[in-house]
Amino acid sequence: MGNGSSEAVILLVEDNPGDVRLIEETFSGGNIENTLNAVTDGQSVLDFIYQRGEYNDAPRPDIILLDLNLPKVDGEDVLHEIKHHPELDHVPVVILTGMKEDLIESRDLDHDADEDAVLKKPVDPGEFVEVIRSFEQFQLAVMRVD
Repeated sequence: MGNGSSEAVILLVEDNPGDVRLIEETFSGGNIENTLNAVTDGQSVLDFIYQRGEYNDAPRPDIILLDLNLPKVDGEDVLHEIKHHPELDHVPVVILTGMKEDLIESRDLDHDADEDAVLKKPVDPGEFVEVIRSFEQFQLAVMRVD
């Protein structure tokens, strides 16, 4: 490991186990070098980012994939917490949504200053890699070996 490591720590917040599995497969199929941490509800995300309870030694995520429809704590509240966290305010947050395009527009998600990108589910591997590559700090962290 050490400095030469290109592994990105990705925090996936998704309450649907099927979607979690699909995203894991998308990553391994896309040769994305990463450590994927999946949590399934809003409360767990907050514990993870504040390193509380079972997550007291949680790694700092380099990128967060967030589904807004979460049990326990609403995804939008989670987004707000992440963006106001002193150590995570620079971390890109990609919203995962099953919502239709016009619904995304009406929720103003893609114009909101809070999130950095919106990806529709099911996640397309190529599109995912493009989005990740668009964040400068990830150009080295995400490897795609064709």
